[in-house]
Amino acid sequence: MYIPIFSITNKILKNIGAIEAAREVIENAPLLPYWERRFQDEAILRTAHYGTHIEGNELSMSQVKRIFDGEKVVAHERDVQEVINYRKVIDFIGETKIKEVDEDLLKQLHKLTVSKILDDKDSGIYREREVVIRNSITDEVAFRPPKAVEVPWQTTELVCFINQEKEIHPVLKAGIVHYEFVRIHPFLDGNGRVGRAISVLVLLREGYDIRHFFSLEEYFDRDPEHYYNALQSVSKEKGNLTEWLTYFTQCLAVELSKIKEKIENISIDLKLKEKLGGPVMLSERQLKIIEYIQKIGYMENKTFASLFPMVSEDTVLREVQDLVKKGIIKKQGVTKGVKYLMV
Repeated sequence: MYIPIFSITNKILKNIGAIEAAREVIENAPLLPYWERRFQDEAILRTAHYGTHIEGNELSMSQVKRIFDGEKVVAHERDVQEVINYRKVIDFIGETKIKEVDEDLLKQLHKLTVSKILDDKDSGIYREREVVIRNSITDEVAFRPPKAVEVPWQTTELVCFINQEKEIHPVLKAGIVHYEFVRIHPFLDGNGRVGRAISVLVLLREGYDIRHFFSLEEYFDRDPEHYYNALQSVSKEKGNLTEWLTYFTQCLAVELSKIKEKIENISIDLKLKEKLGGPVMLSERQLKIIEYIQKIGYMENKTFASLFPMVSEDTVLREVQDLVKKGIIKKQGVTKGVKYLMV
């Protein structure tokens, strides 16, 4: 079994502490179903966009969203297909209950990643020739993966590590798997996307799904040179993963801290959830009303027209009155001075 070399530094401990603190808030936040869906959809969108953009895909975030919505965009066919494929990979690892990782699973993820991009003879098949990895920003040779003949046994060792290693913290384990897969570079193309997907899969299997709200790819793509330098640091340090793991844990700490902050700004108070006795069925208009009040602090009757320009005032008022009846918002003042606030 593959045995990684690394040290637990104060920086890594600090990052893991921030991860655990944010995780606690995110997993226990009493979010409305609307916000739950919104965070998950945004995470998928960011992952698909940044996860392909870091490797040279030229699609914008808005174009990726339009593709997800079933619209056609004017762009390179390969760029569009990469995004479609990566969305399928994200859905697969998020929806499939994977009890054990094996090499067939890795090959299946690769097939999804390169569908209609690589020839079938290279899809889900370990490479049989030597390759070099170039920095997509500078085009310099970043490192040279193992010889093709070494790929099968090194991949087998990594799979054993994924399934059998139980002592290493899940976040560190995910970072280790990310690096080692990219280092082995078992396929001709798509290794970065598959490697990042597998690291997320490791987190999910280890109980770190964190409501599927996060995207590691955005942090990587914000400063791709830093990402590639962190990966290269391992070979420069003769196989020591410490610097890479410091970067990787910082990535997740920053991402989860951002989500935690957003949730704290929009979460309904826990006492309210307990008062309501569980989930509440709300209309799309009611969700929009709540979002507005949480953002502004209150809502007045004169806001109805701008918030719902195609809806009658009486209809909006009925939605508001239902929220008051459910104990989610409260009415303050009378006649023209009426304001609606969160309870």
